[in-house]
Amino acid sequence: MTRRPFLPTARHTNAVLIVGFVSLGYALYLRYLVIEQAAVGLACEAGLTTWLCFTRRIVLAFFSYSVFGAVALGAAVLHLLRPSLTLLLISLAAAGFGIVLYNVGLSSLAVALLILALARPQAAKD
Repeated sequence: MTRRPFLPTARHTNAVLIVGFVSLGYALYLRYLVIEQAAVGLACEAGLTTWLCFTRRIVLAFFSYSVFGAVALGAAVLHLLRPSLTLLLISLAAAGFGIVLYNVGLSSLAVALLILALARPQAAKD
């Protein structure tokens, strides 16, 4: 009995592409138009209470504790042990956020594990 490697179907590939591009795009938006903009930072630090400032505070807190990289790495390890589309999408989205938002170490390790998961044989179906 030969085992095929884990390979997403065409429908799964569409979901992976959508999640990957949306998370990367939103992370780029947050980094360059929210976090690094001096005017937005000054307004939020002065006490502005908008969704943008709330999101900025949350993202900065997640960055300081390496949450994006830890979530990406955890989901990638679980995906390597037990492949599923949900874990793949969670890990891909968190890794995209982590790489763009300065959690590169753990996020890049998660991407490497996701690549390894594609070479891992999948379980045989009964």
